Parts: sequence; C-alpha cells; structure tokens
Amino acid sequence: MGKIKVLLVDDHSMVREGIKQLLELDGDIKVIGEAGDGKKCLELIKKLNPDVVLLDIDMPVMGGLQVLEKLHEMGSKQKVLILTIHNEVEYLFRAMEIGAEGYVLKDSESSVLKSAIYAIYDGETYMDASLTPLLKEKKYIKELQREVRRKEKALSAREIEVLCFLAEGLYNKEIAVLLKISEKTVKNHVSNIFKKIGVADRTQAAVYAIKHNFVELK
Repeated sequence: MGKIKVLLVDDHSMVREGIKQLLELDGDIKVIGEAGDGKKCLELIKKLNPDVVLLDIDMPVMGGLQVLEKLHEMGSKQKVLILTIHNEVEYLFRAMEIGAEGYVLKDSESSVLKSAIYAIYDGETYMDASLTPLLKEKKYIKELQREVRRKEKALSAREIEVLCFLAEGLYNKEIAVLLKISEKTVKNHVSNIFKKIGVADRTQAAVYAIKHNFVELK
C-alpha cells in the first residue's frame, strides 16, 4: 500500500502544522495540501485528488458541513474525516447524514486520529468512542420511533445480525467468519439492509443501528 494522501482543512495554521507533523511520523500518511477555509478546500480537492480529507467544521467562507454538501452534490469519491471540537450529537448526525465517513474530536489521542484515517481509507467507518453514549439520547429515538418500527419489520433475523456487526465496525470478511457464511452472502445482506432502512453506506447504517438501539453501547 502506498502512502495515504491527506488534505488538511482547518482555519488555524498552527493546528494544521501540528497535525501534519503527527500524521507524517510513521511514514504511511502524506499531507499533500492544506486549506484554511471550505472554498479553498474544494479547489484543492479538484487539483490534488487526495484519498482522505481531514475537515474541520467551523471555518470562514464555507464551513465543513457546507463542504460535505458540495462534495455530495459533486459525487466526490474522497473519504472525509471530520476533526472538530464539537461533541454535540446534532453535529455528528448531520455530518454522517451528508456523507462523512468518520468523526473524531480534536482532543483525541494521535493514535485515534491515525486509526480513523486508516479505517475510512479502507472503506470502513469511524466514530470517536466518546461520542457513542450521545446516540442514546431519548429525543432522537422518539422522533423516528414510528419509522423505526416499520423498518425493523422489513429486516430478517439474519439481516439484523449483520446490521449489528456493521455498527461494531466489522469488515464483511469478519462478519462472514462469525456467522459461518460466505463473504458474498454478507455483501448481499449488506446491500439489502441499505435498501430496507433507506441508507446509502456503512456509515449511515452503523449510525442507524446505534441510534435505534439495535446494539448495546458499552
């Protein structure tokens, strides 16, 4: 595997410099560009074609969530990892709903940030562990209670098992081993789950599962 190409997007130059030094210590990650606002971020994505965009939420000219919306409209293939001070569930839900593959807080350890980058680069999702308790807030469960009941009935027992494993961040291969079925069968289950619960990717499916109490949070 070559180096993971990362675009750093944060309006504080000292923050960007610190993150760049941390990421490039191991040699597996290369910061290929930096932007201090959302507009510049979009320009550099087109120019540099990074693998992962490390994106702050609060920025001048265009904020991180607006950048996500634009990338969604453009059909961008870049993986996006939100790196922010915001630990409110509203920001987490919104970022995941509009396409972020990961969400990490700025006070996390550098190892957490690197793990998140590796995970989303490999096609998985990543959520800062300190945020998972927020997903159990009752007001969010109640808002979608009727919809949840309807969608739960559409899932088979096996699909519910697969959905729970998705929420735990397991790969298709790992799920196949645990359930003693083929990886192709797992892929088919995942595809059916996406259609039935109305999500577009593993990130949204994982958030859905945790948000609606399919899995127990530790």
